[in-house]
Amino acid sequence: MIELESGSALDIALQEDSSGRDRVVVTLQAQGYELNLTPHQARVLATALIMAVNRAEVRSNLKHSQNMVRGVQPAGQKRGLFAQAFAK
Repeated sequence: MIELESGSALDIALQEDSSGRDRVVVTLQAQGYELNLTPHQARVLATALIMAVNRAEVRSNLKHSQNMVRGVQPAGQKRGLFAQAFAK
């Protein structure tokens, strides 16, 4: 079970249908919505979720890296560190 921000939960379960085939059931409990997927459909959904999460992480890392580059230290502080390294 996965708790969501709205206080509801998302549940993922493996169930067998009346024909004995496996189904992946994704239920949004607060609203009572349910996705009844074949294993292949569930795999495609999982792959799409993973790809979206990877893109979000890359974007976040790029923003963080750009902020580090933009957050240049004042020149005096850099010289101070340089001077300390070679102080006699």
